[in-house]
Amino acid sequence: MEIISDYLHEKTLSSSYLYRGKIFNIRQDRVELSDKQVAFREIVEHPGAVAVLALDETGGVVLVRQHRQPAGEILLEIPAGKIEANEEPLECARREMLEETGLEGSNWQELLSFYPSPGFCDEIIYLFQVENLKKAISYTSDFEERIDIVTVPLNEAWSMIAGGQIKDGKTIIALQHALIGKN
Repeated sequence: MEIISDYLHEKTLSSSYLYRGKIFNIRQDRVELSDKQVAFREIVEHPGAVAVLALDETGGVVLVRQHRQPAGEILLEIPAGKIEANEEPLECARREMLEETGLEGSNWQELLSFYPSPGFCDEIIYLFQVENLKKAISYTSDFEERIDIVTVPLNEAWSMIAGGQIKDGKTIIALQHALIGKN
């Protein structure tokens, strides 16, 4: 068992909200450091998200291409989305897969979870893998999202990452997981 030094611990003294929004909140925490000094931490609160590594029968991975305003460009990503209130991660993954791609699948497996930016955000992303894909009989997409669906051979994914065609962190993590799992 790893022993963690008391020097690293911080105690929250107070919290106040600077912004409350539809997708996230921003709060400022006043913390006491181990030497009793006081510091401030700005934290983005996010309800969490899911990401789906969808593999088809040919060894292709289903990606979505969409404009991402914060990045200022169109990115190629695995299907993903925000967890709604009282929604379980797997339920969210199934919903997002359907909304973004019109596909359903079986053989769902939770691969891992991770913090994409723990220096300022409490968001956790749950990564799932799904196979046995089929077109859904009916589904409703999110009217705000403009998405193109792209299927890429998994064995070409690494060169797309290295070539800068895939820049999204959760997608890189998912593809690396899939590529390592094949070897």
